[in-house]
Amino acid sequence: MIDVLKNTPDVGMVDAIEGGPHPFALTVTVAGREQRWQVIGQLAEGAKHDTPTAAVHGTPASFKTAPASGPADAWLAGVIGAAESPDTRSLEVWSSREGKQSTGVTVFFHNGERAFLRLF
Repeated sequence: MIDVLKNTPDVGMVDAIEGGPHPFALTVTVAGREQRWQVIGQLAEGAKHDTPTAAVHGTPASFKTAPASGPADAWLAGVIGAAESPDTRSLEVWSSREGKQSTGVTVFFHNGERAFLRLF
């Protein structure tokens, strides 16, 4: 994720946050504004932490490019989608949900795992 963000237009700085109240987070400066994203992973159903889940490749997630000046989660989903990772099955932008309550992106992987990126 850090490499993808560093190679994205409008991104000035990317740094990992490993401690504090939001561990496993990223600080990203986008178009002069700071964004902080907490990253939380979810294993595939039945998977255990002591055994890595095998990667499954398929068609990369479809995505829509969004400007850095728009909703932060739509922009981030566009960045993730543009990477065209064969591991990524689909992306869900939280701000587009009915009754939106938070800003973030869910990344669904072909192997059943998920990553949740929440703006804080």
